[in-house]
Amino acid sequence: MPANTSRADAAAILAGADRVTVLTGAGISTDSGIPDFRGPQGVWTTNPGAAAMFDLDTYMSDAEVRREVWRMRRAHPAWTVEPNEAHRSLTELDRAGRLRALVTQNVDGLHQAAGTCPERVIEVHGTVHWVVCMACGLRTPAQEVFPRLEEEPDPHCLECGGIQKSDTISFGQQLDPDVLDAAVEATRDCEVFLAVGTSLAVYPVAGLCDIAVDRGASLVIVNAEPTPYDDAAEVVLNEPIGRVLPALVAEVPGVRRAGEG
Repeated sequence: MPANTSRADAAAILAGADRVTVLTGAGISTDSGIPDFRGPQGVWTTNPGAAAMFDLDTYMSDAEVRREVWRMRRAHPAWTVEPNEAHRSLTELDRAGRLRALVTQNVDGLHQAAGTCPERVIEVHGTVHWVVCMACGLRTPAQEVFPRLEEEPDPHCLECGGIQKSDTISFGQQLDPDVLDAAVEATRDCEVFLAVGTSLAVYPVAGLCDIAVDRGASLVIVNAEPTPYDDAAEVVLNEPIGRVLPALVAEVPGVRRAGEG
């Protein structure tokens, strides 16, 4: 059966829910200037070799890879870009008291920068804003580590001398179980599960859709490309996220419309 592509139906589903859990992926940040990974112009699509930079074993064993990753992290667009209208619309959903949680696969911190309550943002793949020592676990703000790159391109932990990396999840690295548990709980406790800008191809996070549907929540997907969960969704919208998401959220009672004080 063809997917329901009615924007009006999606808006009605959101408007009727008191507890919405949102899952966001790289597609929500592309309008801010951060490329996705698997899209037509994605990082791994245009440069398949870049994926090796995100492998934990390679990072830990190869100092030259670490130096290259540090150069990439320092130049990450997250340090200069701004949240876009899609990020801000989810902040308005939060302020209206309808957001149960915002689970994000993104590491850019743009949801918090847009004003969404940090306690409701669940960063399942970590964040570029912090650095962690792989030996002792010390966490340090990334902006405190970057100045050291001029003289130490592979900066080791000042506490124990261990290898440091951006506090993001690499291939071969386990998700933080407490963070994943929080995402699962927020999914079980929602009336609507809204997946935005994610391919829904990376597990275990994609499996949150199964949990939501099994618990009786409405699944709504907003993404540029088809996903493996389209058949399970009540509505699938393959439209530009920066336009469609703010339009959907604007229909939710209590949400402040553009131009309102």
